[in-house]
Amino acid sequence: MKGRHKQSRDPRGHWLLLILVLPAMFAVLLFEGWTDHEVDAAKTRSPCTSPAPDAVAEGNGPVVGINRNGIQTGSMPARTVALTFDGGPDPVWTPRLLDLLRRHQARATFFLYGSQAARHPELVRRIRAEGHEIGSHTYTGAVLGEASPIRFSTELDLTQTALAGAADVHTTLLRMPRTTSPDTLCGREWKAASQAAARGYVLVAADKGSRKPAQGLVRQFSQTDIAYQETKKLLDNRSVERFTTVSDGLDLTPYTPVSTVERWQGTALLWTTSLGRTFSNTMTWILGIAGGLGVLRLGLLALFARAHVRRLERFRPGAPWMRQVTEPVTVLVPAYNEEAGIESTVLSLLDSTHPDLQIVVIDDGSTDRTAEIAASISDPRVEVIRKPNGGKAAALNAGLAVARHDIVVMVDADTVFEPDAVHQLVQPLAHPAVGAVSGNTKVGNRRGLLAKWQHLEYCFGFNLDRRMFEVLECMTTVPGAIGAFRRDALLAVGGVSDDTLAEDTDLTMALWRAGWRVLYEESAVAWTEVPTSLRQLWRQRYRWCYGTIQSMWKHRRAVLDTGTAGRFGRRGLTYIALFQVVLPLLAPVIDVYALYGVLFLDPLTSAGVWFAFLGLQMVSAGYALRLDGERRWSLWSMPFQIIAYRQLMYLVVIQSVVALLLGSRLKWQRMKRSGTAAEQIGGPAPYKSVPTR
Repeated sequence: MKGRHKQSRDPRGHWLLLILVLPAMFAVLLFEGWTDHEVDAAKTRSPCTSPAPDAVAEGNGPVVGINRNGIQTGSMPARTVALTFDGGPDPVWTPRLLDLLRRHQARATFFLYGSQAARHPELVRRIRAEGHEIGSHTYTGAVLGEASPIRFSTELDLTQTALAGAADVHTTLLRMPRTTSPDTLCGREWKAASQAAARGYVLVAADKGSRKPAQGLVRQFSQTDIAYQETKKLLDNRSVERFTTVSDGLDLTPYTPVSTVERWQGTALLWTTSLGRTFSNTMTWILGIAGGLGVLRLGLLALFARAHVRRLERFRPGAPWMRQVTEPVTVLVPAYNEEAGIESTVLSLLDSTHPDLQIVVIDDGSTDRTAEIAASISDPRVEVIRKPNGGKAAALNAGLAVARHDIVVMVDADTVFEPDAVHQLVQPLAHPAVGAVSGNTKVGNRRGLLAKWQHLEYCFGFNLDRRMFEVLECMTTVPGAIGAFRRDALLAVGGVSDDTLAEDTDLTMALWRAGWRVLYEESAVAWTEVPTSLRQLWRQRYRWCYGTIQSMWKHRRAVLDTGTAGRFGRRGLTYIALFQVVLPLLAPVIDVYALYGVLFLDPLTSAGVWFAFLGLQMVSAGYALRLDGERRWSLWSMPFQIIAYRQLMYLVVIQSVVALLLGSRLKWQRMKRSGTAAEQIGGPAPYKSVPTR
């Protein structure tokens, strides 16, 4: 239908924002995964196929440089020790080591990981401020002799960028990971060392453990408890006169000037690292919470669905049976350009087993033969009203004005009913507190993968939700396809409102707030035609979601109400807000992080978690299909539904929320009908024992 929303336009700019933001988030995570989880970073070195050059292995010391004069080596003077610490900066041990060095008025050289320097720039600045020296230990600790050319360059260059951003330094000292004494610079490591020297680095190894401190030495430590104790013991050695840095002991130039561009690049790297770390940690928490909520939702759906079945099966001796409702019923069928399905809908209603029906077809300004087809059905129970186009709410109110009976059933013009559907639908109205009843909508046109996905969604999502909502007494929507109402309840809330595009949800919420109860009658089955193209599906779900959020906002004060209205507000509105709005908004970010987990975390664990959750969903969906009397063979398509179909539904929620925030008025999105809702008529009935509502 067209109605008052026909002149509005959908917002478009946010799609560009989404297209830019999601790749940006993935790029940040990609960098975080590359550095934190060291993809392509070999952590073990292969055996040496050739020894280190004699000038290195048998040279004067562990400090190695290569210039135009060839290989040059050096060692600390006698009674001079150069303390060197590999890795870090570590938030626990680096401060302790600095405090220890300060108490002994000693200086040392810290060979830092660039990734850690980017995470803890304050420690890098402290090292520099207290007179210690900073060298490179590569960005992630990758074995350079095993690294690819790209990795080799990146390991060295990113470390310099991180140090420039953290402490405004550009170091010339390099300690290659997995090397100790000079003779370990052999095989592939010597080739990598030569390439590093060609970039201007001085290679710093360490003296062997047999060398005495009095002879002068370069001592290599990690940043651990054992290293701390060994350092403390060495600092108390009376044979040492001076504890100094590598460059000071050998009169080297430890740093080269940092350009403005390098400083900017360093600052950008620090920001990127901080953002990636924060985002990764946040996503870990969100994934945990979202996963927990998802599992909780599945558990609650199964639990309350079982409770719903037991409530229907339970027989209490001496309990009064509800009377059978046989009063006449008015059926309202609003229609706009529904010539493909209007005849099937009306004929299925005429075949109803309910004894007395008034069927009112409201033609809302159709431009096709809808009214003519409905009027051609020669049955006195059928009335056709023609009115100018004004929207579905206006059409329903026009029909309500001519309704002759106290029970009103509202249906869509693309829906085909089982013969007993209307009779079963109105039975819960025997209770005077019940103001409306939701029927069981099933997918009629199930050919094609998209239709099968919607069939699963109707059974597993909509109908299982309705069972839970009835037990919790917070039914959120009586669907427009099939719903029964008390006429006086409708008139008491002002009829059907056109304030939102989800007039059925808006009406249901209004009834709760007026003090009425709303139930679900699973045995009242109607077959509806679902969209068969992605474009039509998008339009339909966009309108549903947009209108649902409008209705939530309109009735938001229900969470503060008391009694029936408050119970609905605190349970129903909270459920919709959490599981139908918030989680879909987080879904794209979660999917990006899930891909991150497969690429950079343990892929088996990530896949195991995904398949475990898929298994829970399939078990729950299988139970839902059983309750609806459906065959469970359709579960084969569920993994593909999760991968593809649900992503579309997430985007629908994003589009709807952005449209509302921007104040956009969504136009009515009408689906093109093909009249295929009757394909499954006479199909399986829901599981149900003797009802005792």
